[in-house]
Amino acid sequence: MINSNNENVDQRHSTLTKRGCGCSKKDFLPEESFTSWGSYGQALLETKARLKNRVLSRSSDQSELHKVRDSSQHQMKKSLNWFDLIWLGIGAVMGAGVFVLTGEATKSLAGPAVLLSYAISGLSALLSVLCYTEFSVELPVAGGSFAYLRVELGDFVAFIAAGNILFEYVVVGASVARSWTSYFATLCNHQPDDFRINVSSLSEGYNHLDPVAVVVTLLICACACVSMKGSSRFNSILTILHVAVMVFVLVVGLSQANVANFSPFAPFGARGVLKASAMLFFAYVGFDGITTLGEEIKNPGRDIPVGLIGSMVVVIITYCLLAATLCLMQPFNQVDVNAPFTIAFEAVGMNWAKFIVAFGALKGMTTVLLANIIAQARYFTHIARTHMAPPFFSVINEKTGTPVTATVVMTVANCIIAFFTSLDILANLVSIATLFVYSLVPVALLVRRYYVSGETPDKDRNKLIMFLVLIILFSIGSGVFWAISEHTWLGCIICAGVWFFTTLGLHLTLKEARQPKVWGTPLMPWLPSASIAINVFIMGSIDGASFVRFSVCSAILLIYYLLVGLHATYDGAKEIESKGTNTTDIEASARTNANK
Repeated sequence: MINSNNENVDQRHSTLTKRGCGCSKKDFLPEESFTSWGSYGQALLETKARLKNRVLSRSSDQSELHKVRDSSQHQMKKSLNWFDLIWLGIGAVMGAGVFVLTGEATKSLAGPAVLLSYAISGLSALLSVLCYTEFSVELPVAGGSFAYLRVELGDFVAFIAAGNILFEYVVVGASVARSWTSYFATLCNHQPDDFRINVSSLSEGYNHLDPVAVVVTLLICACACVSMKGSSRFNSILTILHVAVMVFVLVVGLSQANVANFSPFAPFGARGVLKASAMLFFAYVGFDGITTLGEEIKNPGRDIPVGLIGSMVVVIITYCLLAATLCLMQPFNQVDVNAPFTIAFEAVGMNWAKFIVAFGALKGMTTVLLANIIAQARYFTHIARTHMAPPFFSVINEKTGTPVTATVVMTVANCIIAFFTSLDILANLVSIATLFVYSLVPVALLVRRYYVSGETPDKDRNKLIMFLVLIILFSIGSGVFWAISEHTWLGCIICAGVWFFTTLGLHLTLKEARQPKVWGTPLMPWLPSASIAINVFIMGSIDGASFVRFSVCSAILLIYYLLVGLHATYDGAKEIESKGTNTTDIEASARTNANK
């Protein structure tokens, strides 16, 4: 039976290679459980046992680096270095958000102290970057956080996390594409909706059709498909232009500075500064997509730390300087919420500068959209490699060395949403999915450092579980108290104290079971524990609608997993095991205990 399965898989791979873009039912559902209705019915009857198997199972480094990656038939081209990654990192993060978020954060929450808010949120993002960097150096694969979670927390957690982040990428991509149209219209001296088609017969919120957003997305998709190195060069040119606009804003803006505008510095107090930092955290989102480029980097051990950390430091400094410049140009209570920099330049008699700001924002959104499409395609490629999505989508084009099929599929999803859905609707869909994954990655990093199956004693494993549960619970507690208590810090202080002593207990009572091979996150376990606490704390500032969206999305993913994904990955894991791949730590332990 095993030989027969392997022959079928090899035959399918050969057929895919010959056909290129053709597909059939076997390409989408090639697993044994879907060969017939009888096989599928039997698989459903075994759902409980299979679910237990997949929840307990974990992938391995070697499996992700070799066996899983090899299922794409061809390798991605290694064409990127640290210089490419720095510009890709800046391009992925530094979009138009700073031109919008700064206004509301300054006027309503922090005042001139918004520069401290940017520094705090930047430090929070940097903690996540450091956790991601260790994983991406040791697991340079296209799956990014999905692969990291699969190795340390198992298939089930990885699937729920990846499904949410993939949906988030599509929504953000569509939102950026529609924003591109609005800024382009402004640059052409038109109203934001002038280039959209109004169809009165459609429901409100879905009746302003946006063909410009679709065309821009398709052009960027073509660029991403043809060559990763070419995409990197295109990104570098646009990002350099974007940074030049930032420098213009700083130099010209500071020439109109008035130090008196810095008083009062923090009119809304410390709570206002922290609330603003929670809002501004989303100006730093996007760096995780760079970790999906691991397979295309020439020297991951050197290039990834320099590229990821270097780009984030540049972004943090730039954001803080821009925020300070804005507050020096105008009193904080006169800052415009929707177009802060444009109105600030108008206020000092430089109305022409708004076109340069709009041009810079347009360039920034273009690079963000490019990074978004590249990242979501690579996420989807690795998900398909594990059979959690149809493996047909994992094919790497032999000529271009890029995941063309996955890129096209994800772009089509972006285009459909961007064409019909207004920015207001999309804004309501932006949720906690990103912070959810950002919180899971440091949890996985702590597991990686402090637990090795077969080596870590059971009592130390149980201690680690207890410490992790306490860290997560009291981080949630801090976020809850922050959200519900307007006039007292007592609950937050108590939860923060318990978090501190829990992390101290982890540091003093457990020894690291594994050391990083190339590059390691410093200050273990404090740094990843702080990353968990800060990310969960920021969730306390997210609106309730986002939690509802997250719950609905997770429920849909769970249904798909139980009906399709579970059985596909179960068969896929058997296929990989039959080829000689080492089984995972928890799965092997579970079988040993069962035999006893």
